[in-house]
Amino acid sequence: MKLITRDVPPRAAWALEQAGIHPLLARLFAARGVQDKADLDEGLARLIPPDQMKGAQDAARLLADAIAAQRRLCIVADYDCDGATACAVAVRGLRMLGATHVEYLVPDRVVDGYGLTPPIAQRVKARGADLMITVDNGIASVEGVATANALGLQVLVTDHHLPGAQLPAAAVIVNPNQPGCEFPSKSVAGVGVMFYVLLALRAELRARGVFDVRPAAGPPQGGAAPSGGSEPRAAGSVGAPVLQPRLDALLPLVALGTVADVVKLDANNRRLVAQGLRRIRAGSMPAGLAALFRAAGRKPEIASSGDFGFALGPRINAAGRLSDMTLGIECLLTDDAARADELARTLDGINRERRDIEGDMRDQAMEIAQSLFEEGEEPPPAVCVFDPDFHEGVVGIVASRIKDRFHRPAFVFAASQASGKEHELKGSGRSIPGFHLRDALDLVAKRHPGVLLRFGGHAMAAGCTIAEEHLDTFEEALRQVAAEWLEPATLLRRLETDGPLAPEYRRIDLVDALSQQVWGQGFAPPVFSEELEVLSQRLVGEKHLALKLKHQGQPVDGIWFGHTEPLPARARLAFRLDADEWQGQRRVRFLIEGAEG
Repeated sequence: MKLITRDVPPRAAWALEQAGIHPLLARLFAARGVQDKADLDEGLARLIPPDQMKGAQDAARLLADAIAAQRRLCIVADYDCDGATACAVAVRGLRMLGATHVEYLVPDRVVDGYGLTPPIAQRVKARGADLMITVDNGIASVEGVATANALGLQVLVTDHHLPGAQLPAAAVIVNPNQPGCEFPSKSVAGVGVMFYVLLALRAELRARGVFDVRPAAGPPQGGAAPSGGSEPRAAGSVGAPVLQPRLDALLPLVALGTVADVVKLDANNRRLVAQGLRRIRAGSMPAGLAALFRAAGRKPEIASSGDFGFALGPRINAAGRLSDMTLGIECLLTDDAARADELARTLDGINRERRDIEGDMRDQAMEIAQSLFEEGEEPPPAVCVFDPDFHEGVVGIVASRIKDRFHRPAFVFAASQASGKEHELKGSGRSIPGFHLRDALDLVAKRHPGVLLRFGGHAMAAGCTIAEEHLDTFEEALRQVAAEWLEPATLLRRLETDGPLAPEYRRIDLVDALSQQVWGQGFAPPVFSEELEVLSQRLVGEKHLALKLKHQGQPVDGIWFGHTEPLPARARLAFRLDADEWQGQRRVRFLIEGAEG
């Protein structure tokens, strides 16, 4: 591993420090592209306006007309955390804005696969819906939208994934990545897109005289009526305007979905997450989120973006991987605390099962991956793994583990569990910086027509379906693309760090200050690096290395989770700051991320 120190633009760091930012934070923010204090303004007024997102205003008019006519709306969700939160935001938000007939449908991972398919459109029509709204999917659902149109359904697509060569013939498409959309934040998550549609809808209803321009006093909880005793009425109905609902009550859900989907945390996304965290820390959140914090053993009053990514998000995702995402969505929709606790405990149990399955699969997948090359040799440029006993619900997680272990693009396949499709394999891939996985799949599809039955995704994560007989062809084709695209320097594992930590910053209050910032994909949490003396080391729990280190002449505890190999007496280590609590005392601890060499 090569430890690389991030460049810190001195003018930007100086400007931030002069503006009152703590010197350590100023240095960290400047290294991540922040140039002035305005970039750190978390106020809602700094959000990019909804009218900059192509299709948002057309969607607002479509929805306002549907609400006025009391048409039946059906949300078609997705089975990951982004899709679940987007669905909950859509249902809660539309009800807040006056929709009286709103329901949702979640595709079955095994039976339906991904996105809006023709059978799903038929099920939506059978439910009596007039307008179908996709969240976190639909941009590639050409056939599904065509079927919906033929059935007389109107379709509103809200999505953030990259479009294919052909767009679906939906009534309206809202997607920052569609051709012609100039929305600056291309990394907004699916839940963020739906939130923007609701902002545009509220503005449209306000322009129609439905809402008083004064906001309702106090943030209501999710789908409850706006405070002040006013029930939202249907757009266009007769009567005096009612108080405008506060859509900021939805921001905790927007924050959760944004972080859990691992989208780039640009300035706009960071504002959405920061606003959601602010409300959670103040105790203002849906009952289901509060219950998930309890089930995960996390404290909402000190909530961080890490809680979304490593505690709440996995519990929601587990439902979609192993069971039915309806459980996750219902947890996010209920306002009954007892029901929320019951659902959160169920999700926690499913997540424990997921971890057990993942652990067994990971060990087996690692053995298969290791068998692809001789000891002492370099791994192949891309790694593909399949076993008939693999569970398709966790192939993505295992692919991520293989990618981390070998620093190569990795695909893990499992046999399809859908009836009549036992000959198909469903694969999920994860990539390394410098290798666009979806583009690689597109090239494989062009070079080997018919091998990929379906595919889609992003630069760092993608999925595909192939016939089992084509597994060897796919594996060889992906390796060929990887060999062509990946330079030797790209295949060397590199960890960007923030350089040495000054001893005066090794303090609990700064650990807490760092944890309160919004970190994540594209705005990496601080990792420091320098040469440390290793005073002692021992194994704990048979798979973690507990360390006594000397930093700048002072002793400090350290731990390297998942690492068992001993360190030399002196080593250049990368580490994060953590607060270790023991018998009521909190001390700074170094969480080791890697060692150079």
